[in-house]
Amino acid sequence: MKTLLLDIETAPNKAYVWGLFKQNVALNQLEASSHTLCWSAQWLGASNIDFASVQKSKGGERKMLHGIYKRLDAADIVVHYNGQKFDIPTLNKEFVRFGMLPPSPYKQIDLMRVCKRVFRFESNKLAFVAEALSLTSKIRNEGFTLWVKCMNGDPEAWKRMEEYNRGDVVTLGDLYTRLLPWISTHPNLSAHQDVACCPKCGSGKYQARGQVLTTTLRYKRYQCQACGGWFRGTKTVSPRVERMVSV
Repeated sequence: MKTLLLDIETAPNKAYVWGLFKQNVALNQLEASSHTLCWSAQWLGASNIDFASVQKSKGGERKMLHGIYKRLDAADIVVHYNGQKFDIPTLNKEFVRFGMLPPSPYKQIDLMRVCKRVFRFESNKLAFVAEALSLTSKIRNEGFTLWVKCMNGDPEAWKRMEEYNRGDVVTLGDLYTRLLPWISTHPNLSAHQDVACCPKCGSGKYQARGQVLTTTLRYKRYQCQACGGWFRGTKTVSPRVERMVSV
């Protein structure tokens, strides 16, 4: 299965406002809508990180989007951070805006949702989680000013934006590797193999470690010796006797 690590950066909405506090912005105050500025992506296991931006793409915004569209179309799994709420819906909006058809279906692993569901970090921001786990830190930048400079075509600002965007993918890959054994909802890699393997990482190195008891049946339990994840077999080890269940 092909797994894609993905991160995008977007321009902010531009609007006319009367003040700075608790503004209710009407549609006729909106001058320009948010759009994708750039994206970085890496195939899991590959050494290179791909990057494209509206500033670098000679064919403009459509050309830039076509690059990430092709990668999503080829992916079986897409890993991101808050991507189910932000990155993927943003890209889908861009695709339909340019008349593109949906890319072929893929599974999503949103590591922010994993952090919220499984752990209790003081903050679920990627930078905080990465630092708490001593992973590759997010690259720091000057904040909103960097986005404004990029929108104004500043070449030096675009260099820093590319470095920042690529850096997020590096951090994302490190975090995915660390959290992998904790992702109970991970797509089942064993369904795509001809031999038994860990459903999370695909390794054939695992040990039988006790049993799993469901409501009515028992199954063998295993632990992967590569990623450390737990899983169970699909064949029951329960005796073939009549089972009684509550109604």
